[in-house]
Amino acid sequence: MSTATFYMPSMNIIGAGAVEQAVNELSQLGFKQALIVTDKPLVEMGYAQSLQDALAKKDIKSCLFDEVQPNPTVGNVEAGLKLLKESHCDFVISLGGGSPHDCAKGIALVASNGGSIRDYEGVDQSKQAQLPLVAINTTAGTASEVTRFCIITDEQTHIKMAIVDKNVTPIMSVNDPELMKNMPKSLTAATGMDALTHAVEAYVSTAANPITDACALKAVTLISQYLTRAVQDGNDMEARNQMAYAQLLAGMAFNNASLGYVHAMAHQLGGFYDLPHGVCNAILLPHVQRFNSQVASERQTEIATAMGLNTEGLTHEQGAKLCIEAIEKLADAVGIPKGLAGLGVKEADLDILTENAMKDACGLTNPIQPSHEQVVAIFKAAF
Repeated sequence: MSTATFYMPSMNIIGAGAVEQAVNELSQLGFKQALIVTDKPLVEMGYAQSLQDALAKKDIKSCLFDEVQPNPTVGNVEAGLKLLKESHCDFVISLGGGSPHDCAKGIALVASNGGSIRDYEGVDQSKQAQLPLVAINTTAGTASEVTRFCIITDEQTHIKMAIVDKNVTPIMSVNDPELMKNMPKSLTAATGMDALTHAVEAYVSTAANPITDACALKAVTLISQYLTRAVQDGNDMEARNQMAYAQLLAGMAFNNASLGYVHAMAHQLGGFYDLPHGVCNAILLPHVQRFNSQVASERQTEIATAMGLNTEGLTHEQGAKLCIEAIEKLADAVGIPKGLAGLGVKEADLDILTENAMKDACGLTNPIQPSHEQVVAIFKAAF
């Protein structure tokens, strides 16, 4: 039997008041100067200033890099790294969702390893531990605050680079649902479906193990119970809190079991058209799972059960069909767009999108390896 390695931050703080507790912990670690990596909307909402004020009370200085784009780029990483060096920062704090977290990981990794973030595409290409990174989450979906995954768009090639490296794992993750209650409905829906995708892909992954299975199935159950509520009422703090747990669990699962062709394909859509990652995942998820049901129907039946559906007496094929239909119903209930055509994806681009998807590291653990023609067919089915 092969060995399994489980990666996640050494400290994970979750629940109302988590940010305050995190700042108290940081004051005891001896850090002096933080680079806060975030985006302009969070600055405008006052979240960044509140964090800077809390750090200052603990004698921790900070400077702000708020130029992160929704799909962070090589240029974002380089600009943030320049500010980090000029300000002599000894650690990095990411504040936001997947985009600030991924950008901060890129900055922290290159800060200690040198070169360009392009040098680290692939699996475990770095030699040194990154500059310490604390990830404060404001969305319930990407789980980038707990993972060794870093996705950076190369503006020159329009490809999203998948950097899977144990050295980009933050030292601390912070999930405070109070920071999530102002998320728009569309973002709540997209990030929630992203979390569901993480859980489903991890559960059918060829690298799944009993630990990741437990995390993935519990995440599926919580998302099925609470995502619609969180979308309908952003101030439903029970739903917000449970979705924070759900996305964390899904992150723990895929951080160690990896993902599959939903992500391999969605990365190309995001890099090529600058589309929102969670929406792309949500649209592709049922179509990829329909393809995967050739070999993963038993596991998909177990996912259907975790979603609260009665699978007693069903064949695995019937259970898989029920699972895929339930995923589609949930996406529809939270307002996910129906297909890729409405997002501006063009059939003329499918060959190059497919070619790049088949090079994406996330596809390596898909339960069945598709041909070029099969990936094109999945894309077309998602139109």
